Amino acid sequence: MKAKYIVLLGFIFVACNSKQPSLLPAENGLDAGREFIDGCLKGDFIKAHFYVLPDATNEQLLKTTEASYREKDKEGRQELRTASINIQSVQEPNDSTVALNYSLSSDTASKYLHIIKRDAKWLVDYKKTFNQ
Repeated sequence: MKAKYIVLLGFIFVACNSKQPSLLPAENGLDAGREFIDGCLKGDFIKAHFYVLPDATNEQLLKTTEASYREKDKEGRQELRTASINIQSVQEPNDSTVALNYSLSSDTASKYLHIIKRDAKWLVDYKKTFNQ
């Protein structure tokens, strides 16, 4: 009888863990930027957080971005989820920095992301986005 419960708990454990996709580190700065933007547009702030340089300022800015996303009505969030990312330019001033200029199909205003390579990981330095 105990064996049935152990097997049942095992299935439940596997089922619960398999629903969350694993996030893979970006291979380059452009990929990190696109994945970050995609997470923000789709409301997947766990994904966006994965691609942000961990520091207090970046995390606070991401929380503010998430709050702004959550305040939008259903139609506003749907517009963001279906928006396309239009890459305008990618500049690599050195081998560990990428400057990404882009716009969205839902908003043609030019936007900027600063992406750096730190400890062999490509991450968005979100605070530098606002310092441009």
